[in-house]
Amino acid sequence: MHVHDILAAAALDRDAATPLFRQLYVHLKAAILSGRIGAGVRLPATRTLCGLLRVSRQTVLAAYEQLMAEGYLEGTVGKGTFVSASLPAGTRCAAAAATMVRPLSPRGELIAGGMARVLHHAGPLRAFRASMPGLDLFPFDVWRRLEARHWRHSTASLGYAGAAGHAPLRELLCAYLKASRGVQCTADQIVITSGSQQALYLLAQLLLAPGESMWIESPGYQGAVAPFTVAGARVCPVPVDAEGMDVAYAARHYPDARLAFATPSHQLPLGVTMSLRRRLELLRWAEANRAWIVEDDYDSEYRHTGPPLASLQGLDRAGCVIYVGTLSKVLFPALRLGYVVAPPALAAALARAKAVVDRHSPIVAQATLADFIAGGHFARHIRRTRDAYGERRQALVDALDARLADRLRQGPSDAGLDLCVHFVETEKLDEETVAQHARELGVDVRTLGYYRNPAAGAECAVAPGLLLGFSAFTPDVLRAGVDDLARALERAARCV
Repeated sequence: MHVHDILAAAALDRDAATPLFRQLYVHLKAAILSGRIGAGVRLPATRTLCGLLRVSRQTVLAAYEQLMAEGYLEGTVGKGTFVSASLPAGTRCAAAAATMVRPLSPRGELIAGGMARVLHHAGPLRAFRASMPGLDLFPFDVWRRLEARHWRHSTASLGYAGAAGHAPLRELLCAYLKASRGVQCTADQIVITSGSQQALYLLAQLLLAPGESMWIESPGYQGAVAPFTVAGARVCPVPVDAEGMDVAYAARHYPDARLAFATPSHQLPLGVTMSLRRRLELLRWAEANRAWIVEDDYDSEYRHTGPPLASLQGLDRAGCVIYVGTLSKVLFPALRLGYVVAPPALAAALARAKAVVDRHSPIVAQATLADFIAGGHFARHIRRTRDAYGERRQALVDALDARLADRLRQGPSDAGLDLCVHFVETEKLDEETVAQHARELGVDVRTLGYYRNPAAGAECAVAPGLLLGFSAFTPDVLRAGVDDLARALERAARCV
């Protein structure tokens, strides 16, 4: 095709927001990269091309100048404008090469697919979305005021900072964790992370060599499986019963494990609390085997039948427990702030590893949170949400008792943001069928099967059921959701 024909085919949209010179530039660049206009070819004079395209000469000049600046064109006054003869042959095939599929490395495949099984709800918030805090209860006006003050007055917050995190925030978190969770630490042992997910990724990379074994609860939090899998660890599913993780089973089947990931205060999704006997058993195993325990304390602030339980870390005398917490469940998920409490030597290594990944978490958000805690807003918010969540939990429990007691058996609900329910044995219901009908009726539920590790054996089986989140919804919304869930169960029963 002649160069005039190629240029005449340029589809310039005069109503588009993109300037005409930019559209012409893109068209010419694509033609050069694809080889349709070859190296050394002379382009039409600006006056000729502006007449051909019915645009101003300035539009053509601007497009040519941009292409010359980037090295696609060359020319001198009186001689004309040419496609650069110095472009390598590979460049002219770049457009075709861009469509080639280039494989990821094996490690890249693990990273890219690590979170494939983790469900992320999209669309409007609907009952019973799991593990969501009540955003309607958060004092956003207070937060905006505190944050605005930092943007107005603080220039120190705009530079680089230490990877371990904002020092005042670490001091305040240290005091809070000592008082509320019985955590034994100093501020130097705390590293601020971009949520608990980053904390688990960094710990997996630091503590496990490829091929080494680690314990993880099944059913359990699927987001925790990914970072350990990416690290090349052998992920060993451990069953959960009424006392929490079955430590004796794990020690018997995976005696060479180097790490155990556990949720002692509130297990997801079953809602059980690890007994003191099991906690001590887990600590003895870790000490005897020089292994690590990662304690995920993701929603421990919310205990509805008494004060929060002391952390496993507070019982540790051998320095083997690493405590991981998040602000996503207490404040709001988009904040993306979490923290790790680690033995001093590990905390220093963890901070250095975080610097490799993202240098440090956003400082203004950390400084705002520090002011939020120091001003008493954090403690007031926890008290307020604890009361509200207790009311919402009771509304769900009562509605389920009134409407679905013959079909659903409730699990423990003395802590957390969610309630686990099992289908009664007389109901031969399929979890996925129930969940599908629920979605069609406007209700979001998670099946308990979703939380089961695919590699787990029959010993990790869990009775079919659902996880229902209650913390983000008013009692009226929860009661209406139970009505919709009842209809979903009726539809599913007709499919049996």
